[in-house]
Amino acid sequence: MTVDIDINNYDYSLPEERIAKYPLPNRDDSNLLVNIGNGYSKECFRDISHYLPVNGFMVFNQTKVIPARLFFRRETGSMIEIFCLEPYEPSDYQICFATTSSCRFKCMVGNLKRFKDRVRLVTDHCDASQKAVLEELDLTASLVERTDNTCIVEFRWNGGESFSRVMEMCGNMPIPPYLNRETEELDYTRYQTTYARWEGSVAAPTAGLHFTDRVMDSIRSRGIDIDYVTLHVGAGTFLPVKSDNVAEHNMHSEPFVVTRAFLEKLLSHVGSGRLIAVGTTSTRTLESLYYLGVHCIERGAPGVVEQWEPYREQGYDISTKESLSSLVKYLENNNLDKLTARTRLIIVPGFKYRMADYLVTNFHQPKSTLLLLIAAFIGDQWRDMYRFAMDNGFRFLSYGDSSLLKRC
Repeated sequence: MTVDIDINNYDYSLPEERIAKYPLPNRDDSNLLVNIGNGYSKECFRDISHYLPVNGFMVFNQTKVIPARLFFRRETGSMIEIFCLEPYEPSDYQICFATTSSCRFKCMVGNLKRFKDRVRLVTDHCDASQKAVLEELDLTASLVERTDNTCIVEFRWNGGESFSRVMEMCGNMPIPPYLNRETEELDYTRYQTTYARWEGSVAAPTAGLHFTDRVMDSIRSRGIDIDYVTLHVGAGTFLPVKSDNVAEHNMHSEPFVVTRAFLEKLLSHVGSGRLIAVGTTSTRTLESLYYLGVHCIERGAPGVVEQWEPYREQGYDISTKESLSSLVKYLENNNLDKLTARTRLIIVPGFKYRMADYLVTNFHQPKSTLLLLIAAFIGDQWRDMYRFAMDNGFRFLSYGDSSLLKRC
């Protein structure tokens, strides 16, 4: 099919005061809009298990947000902001975060034209004891290479600390720009899911921010199996669709990991009508798996899921179970316990969902790729749903309320 979608058809009025600037004191006190085939209702998130299918399979993204914003100063006094996007050398996330003296990252750089020599971390805001620790650490950054939109930056430091620990000591949590405020202490815990495990995201998978231990326990009590994928969310999640025609929008590639055990479990649940994706990142990961399996059948290896691949003219006649089985076989044949891949998948109206039957998600920005994914999931009723949310006091965007949707 030819994707020809006017992004202006996916616009709505979002007053500034409806954007949640801060999270509620308790994660699961947020509102839940339930839309599972019987109209819309306003519930409390802690009761979400009541509306989930018994004996379902619920998939979460266990990526962990890193304090990706670092501030440096040249000897001349110029300030340089460096936003770490993803590891470059070593390129493996876990290995890179475990390095103890130097590493290279793909970054976005503020005030790039003045980034000409080695710069040192800014410590002006620190108290005396913290300043002494950071000065001993002596974190520096050097520009290695420029590309069109990003740079390769080399970081060096003393003391034998892991880069993961260095970022915790020196970095700022990259809260969304539409919050229009500086990062505060509460963001280091609340802009992070309670089950976050693997470091690498520069934006939170915000659908998961509402889940608490008691909510998880109530979900398990309904016989619902819980498992995890890991997709590291990139800065592209903040990028608006700037052209009127969505076909001209460029999706950034994001890395993800799933285990062989997860794929085997997924195989037993596909087609059950009870597969629940928590968030758009889990959804994109799940749906990308189908195309990677097709690659294994057609090309012998998974490769990368390209942006418009699902919309190719000839379509796909390979079943979902056949595709997933080919992925499992590929891992078995190569003695691999996990699949590491990348996806640029964009989900827009016209997309054929093969995995997710239910979706837990927050309320998204107007004219965004995330809103397009919702429109692809529930059709044109997204407009009525968002109108209901607006009329009934729901809070919007990352720190806002949640919804439970059933695929049309």
